[in-house]
Amino acid sequence: MSEQNAQKHSFQAEVAQLLHLVTHSLYSNPEIFLRELISNASDACDKLRFEGINHPEYYENDPDLHVRVSLNKENKTMTISDNGIGLSQQEAIDNLGTIAKSGTKDFMSKLTGDQKSDAQLIGQFGVGFYSGFIVADKITVESRRAGEDAANGVRWISGGTGEFEVEQIDKASRGTDIILHLRDDALEYLESYKVKQIINKYSDHISLPIEMQKEVWQEETAAEGEEPQGGQYVKTDEWEAINSASALWTRNKNEITEEQYIEFYKNLSHDFEAPLTWAHNRVEGSTEYTQLLYIPSKAPSNIFTREAKAGIKLYVKRVFILDEADNLIPNYLRFVQGVVDSADLPLNVSRELLQESRDVKTIREGNTRRILTVLDGLAKSEDEKDQEKYQAFYAEFGSVLKEGLGEDLTNRERILKLLRFASSENDEVQTSLADYKARMKEGQKAIYYVTADSLSAAKNSPQLELFKKKGIEVLLMAERVDEWAMEFVQEFDGTPMQNVSKGAVDLGDLQDAEEKKALEAAAEQFKPVVEKLSGSLKEKTKEVRVTTRLVDSPACLVTGEGELSPQLVRMLKQAGQPVPESKPILEINPEHPLVQKLDGSAQFDDLAHVIFDQAVIAEGGLPDDPAAYVKRINSLLLK
Repeated sequence: MSEQNAQKHSFQAEVAQLLHLVTHSLYSNPEIFLRELISNASDACDKLRFEGINHPEYYENDPDLHVRVSLNKENKTMTISDNGIGLSQQEAIDNLGTIAKSGTKDFMSKLTGDQKSDAQLIGQFGVGFYSGFIVADKITVESRRAGEDAANGVRWISGGTGEFEVEQIDKASRGTDIILHLRDDALEYLESYKVKQIINKYSDHISLPIEMQKEVWQEETAAEGEEPQGGQYVKTDEWEAINSASALWTRNKNEITEEQYIEFYKNLSHDFEAPLTWAHNRVEGSTEYTQLLYIPSKAPSNIFTREAKAGIKLYVKRVFILDEADNLIPNYLRFVQGVVDSADLPLNVSRELLQESRDVKTIREGNTRRILTVLDGLAKSEDEKDQEKYQAFYAEFGSVLKEGLGEDLTNRERILKLLRFASSENDEVQTSLADYKARMKEGQKAIYYVTADSLSAAKNSPQLELFKKKGIEVLLMAERVDEWAMEFVQEFDGTPMQNVSKGAVDLGDLQDAEEKKALEAAAEQFKPVVEKLSGSLKEKTKEVRVTTRLVDSPACLVTGEGELSPQLVRMLKQAGQPVPESKPILEINPEHPLVQKLDGSAQFDDLAHVIFDQAVIAEGGLPDDPAAYVKRINSLLLK
């Protein structure tokens, strides 16, 4: 090979830290390195298949794609080769010198030093190449990108420390060779039987041949008349596939073991944890496709960022087309990983065409129904293990699932049945809407709920006081998404959903005539106080009125029907979104001593503002002018 001068580069800071972790036995199972590197090689071949649709010349004179593993005991090296898309010099620098996905700062901030959790993070951020340093003290990568001249090859070398070298080389064959210079404590991976065992365990499903040199037994030469005393396996020039080389999703699911499904998921997602569950089906009809969809056991760290993409890979007639095919699954199910293989889409389909395709819409709807059916099966199951699985799912992905209330009108009722909430009766065990409805009091006409910024704020909300007094259960919704999502829900299974902090309190048959008369009498008695409060707080409130919903608190804030709640307003402002101007309603408790002291008080204005600001604090907000609030409190305390 003719070579140009090597250039030295420094690793990205995050990679340097990552390599330190890897080389200090981050992985509890070191043989994982081979799975990761073979998976990367397979991806490179998939990318060539895709680019080869429009550039058949990329195949050159080598159309049969494969991955090869070579062992050299003399040099203590293992080489993983593929004849896939290959790397240009700049791609080698970019992809092997940095963590190539976004979110690197977030990734590094989550490293804890705990081997199990850190290994899971490495999988989530797609940095499996660096796992080679578990067994190697030096890695050499030689590659040439498809379509480039032989003189445009690249060699990348690193000892896993702070630097790597890159140089231009001649490379006759297309694709990539990863040469691992094994450490002395990793020489077991030079034994053919060991490598074959690992490949059969982790990579049998890879849909192209993984080859090793065929070995034949050669007996030792013996003297005439004597029996040979031994022999050895000798490599030949012939290569043989040691995996089944058939795409797992194309096989009959009765022939696939649970272990094979799990290992396929780990290769597909680069997740070190087994999936929670999966669904594998061949769908026939106007649109034919195969779906193999997984629900992970843990949410990726970027699940709520803009970088979060659906983990669905699209194949057309077993040819890889797209890596994060977000058209095939709704956004609220973006945690789903898997493969869809269509028999109807054209091979040259693009992201733009996917958006307009009727077949893609059918596949998307089918995938959505399948996942919701799987979740419904777990949620309804009487099997204790299934119940544990659903609880684990909901703890990780429940808040993402709620987004579907606003995004998927067709499946809104199905999603509602899957949701779980704490309640005023038991804030430690979550309940379904169906179970809540079964416990409703006789005469109760609505499912009551309250939203807040935290479970503690929801549990102690002044709006619950009357409900607690009457023993009426209220659902506690304390996640950021709840306020937004419930805007799209008016009823569940024919029963109205009512936010207790919106509009006037109406308990229907649960509120007797005497309570209604008492409210009317209090409203008349406190009419002068209400009018005076309205004047003092006209800049802050839309209306002041007497209420029976309060028992222990002097006042509370209520949102008018059809208006944004204070929680949603705060959330929109934090996101930099424009918020329409609106004022809350202040409801006062005529039975509270502080409210009764208002009439004729010399400090009426100060008391009015303190009562209002305390109502703001009680529902999780802050006074507009905290300094003025403190000044008024101090003034009242002194008097």
